[in-house]
Amino acid sequence: MRLIIAIIGVMLAGGAFFWYTKPAYDNAQVLRANIAQYDAALDKAAELQSLKQSLLSRFNTFNESDIQRLQKLLPDHVDNVRLILDLDNLAADYGIALQNVDVSSSQKDTVKGQTALGAIGASNQKYDSLTFTFSTTATYTEFVQFLTELESSLRIVDLVSLSIASGASIQSTASSATNPFPQGANPTAGARSTEPLYTYNITLRTYWLK
Repeated sequence: MRLIIAIIGVMLAGGAFFWYTKPAYDNAQVLRANIAQYDAALDKAAELQSLKQSLLSRFNTFNESDIQRLQKLLPDHVDNVRLILDLDNLAADYGIALQNVDVSSSQKDTVKGQTALGAIGASNQKYDSLTFTFSTTATYTEFVQFLTELESSLRIVDLVSLSIASGASIQSTASSATNPFPQGANPTAGARSTEPLYTYNITLRTYWLK
């Protein structure tokens, strides 16, 4: 009789272990692991918050004009209208007018047959580019001055392509004391009698942060 009771007790203990004790123990282990992960996440969040405050304090020490120059050097967004206006104003300083303006992003230039792996690789870039194509008519001197000014500007710009076609020539108008820069004459023209005009087809590429 005692043997039977002992066997029944062992069976009950084994059943209680497999049906209650072990599942409860496993759940406790899972909860303990989750708690450890949450504690690590909270510690990481506190560390990131401290780093954020440190970087914000350093950012506030920067000069506002330097920040604006940096944003112009490599902006965090693309503004086609502002880019066109800036280049047009720069060209206007040398009597140059932009024509046949066309703006396209690098995404439009992507080959349609690009593989999924290639698309993923391209999306990992931290920057994107913008292609700016236009034509203009100017003298060689004016165009060189325009490119020199563009090169020294804050905005990062690459010259992708340039083609030159010959054109007509212009007659420089003599200046006078009352009108040192007559209409139709460029102030840099000097005393040149005639100067040939050229048609320039230009493609530029600029960049912006994603």
